[in-house]
Amino acid sequence: MTDSPIRTPQVALAALLEHYSPARLLHVGASEQPALEAFVQSHPCELDRSTSAPLPADICQRRYELALVADCLEHLPRRTGLELLGGIRNLNANRLAVLVDLDAVGWQITDLYALALQASERFERDGQTLTLFTYDLLDYKQVPDWLNAKFWANPHLYGKYWW
Repeated sequence: MTDSPIRTPQVALAALLEHYSPARLLHVGASEQPALEAFVQSHPCELDRSTSAPLPADICQRRYELALVADCLEHLPRRTGLELLGGIRNLNANRLAVLVDLDAVGWQITDLYALALQASERFERDGQTLTLFTYDLLDYKQVPDWLNAKFWANPHLYGKYWW
């Protein structure tokens, strides 16, 4: 995780959006995010919004390439927030970005680590600290070295027999 004195949350979100260039986006939050608005105007993509949890039924049934949760968890009880993030991660999105003020929410950083989110960047301004957490289904866990045929009990039989 990096502390970014010059980089702002909106710049980080814009970089994340440019990197992944999602065709389907989900934004969950009470306020609009300028980086998201700029991305939607300059790229062809489908954007769905929800102001809080629980998500509406039509959004719950869709799959998104990227979900952005910003200015949302600060307005929810802890349990509802954890259910929202877990549900989006498991059912709705391949990638997840969460911008949150942990002090305002009253959560521990381990609460988000428990959801397989990684702390990407931290932003401090006027006594407020925002942390950007990210999750990517494709790289949240590295494949261990031992998970291959070389370490099987009988590697010469790998792929020969199906019992």
